[in-house]
Amino acid sequence: MKREYDFSKMKSRKNPYVSKLKKPVTIRLSEDVIAYFKEMAEASGMPYQSLINLYLRDCVQGRRKVDIQWQL
Repeated sequence: MKREYDFSKMKSRKNPYVSKLKKPVTIRLSEDVIAYFKEMAEASGMPYQSLINLYLRDCVQGRRKVDIQWQL
């Protein structure tokens, strides 16, 4: 292994994973929803934002439609 490498001759290229990066958004969620995911996150050892993302991704992949029935 060399002590030093010369990177000046390398060509740059675009990051192939840039399209898969997460985009930060602001979203308003009910306290009970956040508490639910935080509880699940603690049990699984995964950040609650990641759990919410996984759940929403599952909805997208399953092409789930929202079934809202308003109670009068």
